Amino acid sequence: MLTPAGGDARDRAWRDGTGPMFGEISESAAAGLALVSFFASFMTASFGIGGGTLMLAVLASVLPAPLIIPVHGAVQLGSNAGRFALLSRHADWSLSFGFTIGALAGVAAGGAVVVELSAGAIQLVVGAFILWTLFFRPPGAVLRFSWLAGAASSFLTMLVGGTGPFVAAYVRSTVPDKVPFVATTALLMTAQHGLKTLMFVFLGVAFAPWLGLMAALIGAGFLGTWTGKRVLLSVPDRFFRIVLAGVLGAMALRLIWQGLGAL
Repeated sequence: MLTPAGGDARDRAWRDGTGPMFGEISESAAAGLALVSFFASFMTASFGIGGGTLMLAVLASVLPAPLIIPVHGAVQLGSNAGRFALLSRHADWSLSFGFTIGALAGVAAGGAVVVELSAGAIQLVVGAFILWTLFFRPPGAVLRFSWLAGAASSFLTMLVGGTGPFVAAYVRSTVPDKVPFVATTALLMTAQHGLKTLMFVFLGVAFAPWLGLMAALIGAGFLGTWTGKRVLLSVPDRFFRIVLAGVLGAMALRLIWQGLGAL
């Protein structure tokens, strides 16, 4: 099941107004996550990539394993929608139709598989995928067809969450200029995460206790996007990417170690 034990009791408490605002985590942890969300969105608005994977790695260290992918998807839906709203006039809409058709098929197929994964397996898969995004690119054939890119990345996002680097690689192959690249990636990721979140609702994920946390992260992410659109980073791009890769690699190895322990 995707809903952890005790989900019914938490839902009743939330409806009665007696449940916690941020699910099972403390207010200080929620504030820390909001800061990460701000920074992740700032980074994606500035560089076009990396923030979603960073957010996934941090959420994976504090959320119950069955909720990592659903909550991350809902937060990324809000974050990408905000980014797209600020940059919509620069987006290349020609990629959206085929990608969305493929995404429908990918989300449906992924939804049939994800319910079978254990908590340890989810941690292993997420950790391995983060490492994969650091060292490899999607196959060339996937990057040439919008429907195939949508289907493949959307199937993977149901299992591992952070497929932003995958989608970004596809968009980069068609839209090389930075501002249209960021806008078009936000458009496609909004469609993908929207379909993904609807599928998790259909599968019965208990989002209600986590609505406060998700709203805080989406709000902080929008501020990060707004700031990142206007602020030119003084840190050299290459140095920033090296540091980011190191942090993500360490988090991925920690997830793999936790997943092995759980199994």
